[in-house]
Amino acid sequence: MPLSLFIGLRYTSTKRKNQLVSFLSRISIAGLVVGVALLVAVLSVINGFEKELQGKILGLIPQAVIKHYNGIDDWQSVASEIKNTPGVDAVAPYIQQSALISFRKNTRPVVFYGVNPQEEIKVSNITDYIDEQLFFSLNDDEPQLIIGKDIADKLGVEAGKKVMVIVPDSNQSVAAPKIAYFKVLAIVNSGTELDNALVVTSLEHAEKLSDSYFPVTGIRLKLSDIFSAPNLVYQSLVRLGPGYSGNNWMRTHGNLSHSIKMSKRMVGLLMSLIVAIAIFNIVSTLVMVVMDKRGDIAILRTLGASTGKIMSIFLVQGCAIGFIGTMLGILIGCGLAFVIEDVVRFVEMLLGIQFLKSDVYPVTYLPSEIRVSDLLNVGFTAFGLSFLATLYPAWRASKVQPAEALRYE
Repeated sequence: MPLSLFIGLRYTSTKRKNQLVSFLSRISIAGLVVGVALLVAVLSVINGFEKELQGKILGLIPQAVIKHYNGIDDWQSVASEIKNTPGVDAVAPYIQQSALISFRKNTRPVVFYGVNPQEEIKVSNITDYIDEQLFFSLNDDEPQLIIGKDIADKLGVEAGKKVMVIVPDSNQSVAAPKIAYFKVLAIVNSGTELDNALVVTSLEHAEKLSDSYFPVTGIRLKLSDIFSAPNLVYQSLVRLGPGYSGNNWMRTHGNLSHSIKMSKRMVGLLMSLIVAIAIFNIVSTLVMVVMDKRGDIAILRTLGASTGKIMSIFLVQGCAIGFIGTMLGILIGCGLAFVIEDVVRFVEMLLGIQFLKSDVYPVTYLPSEIRVSDLLNVGFTAFGLSFLATLYPAWRASKVQPAEALRYE
């Protein structure tokens, strides 16, 4: 083992006579561990929100839609034309109406969707939350619907009960609203904001409440690349000609996506500052070590150690502190990211409160996803800063004059 490496590691591991230096050394490692662990955990939570947006929310809401201002009569031919657009994986028709849903004395405004179950499962992941055969039974003769958990809780309704659906006339006429009674087939608990707005029935039953001359409001698209939605909608509109309009998730939920990405940058920067503050502790610790080891440095110099060798000893010590703190921080941060969802749920159950509600936040739980790229970025950044922090103390150590250091020994 090289001499500088041997002595540097020995300085790192041995107990010191100066208790203050030992205390500062432990504090510097602990500060780096806490900073790195928090940075890893927070980045993992933000990654989790991004994953849930793309996986769950965009799996239930339309990634893109094509509509006609009068509605669509022959939706099969329109859907076939849209599906010929490269990048469109699947299409499905839908009816969308504003409605009121009432149970006993409770009433809630909702967006009332009518879908074709056989086509809908091609563009939606709703069967992740409800049995596929149960979803297909929406086509039964008896009017049935599926509602989100939060709506069911606010209405006080359970599966199997009947609710009243009121659809007002959308043509601003004095016509009486259409009213129908639906059996609650199932309650969907996706853990997202959609639980506060999701009401789905079959296309046929929704059409009976519609005041449109045409059976379908629009066509929903599932895309190979969700970020190509604006371009694919434009290409589809060009194919279909005048009278058609389109929308995509980047208009409805794009702000949420941008906010998540911006939050990741800002939080990453702020947490990096915490790591940088911990790095300053390493500087102060190594400066104290240099002062404590002046006699040892002088003896090494008199034995023939060069200034470069002395500098290397303290570089090794500083890098060892940085490496240990960074690795422990990453391990603790990963462990925290793995259990943070369960910890938050336990605290909510213990206190009897819910921190994240679907009418405010996009999800009702705290998701997390650990990405190797984030771990590498955090690790290299923290270790790189630790290395830079050792340069000044190491330079100070190399400038110790043996005669001055040994004068009073």
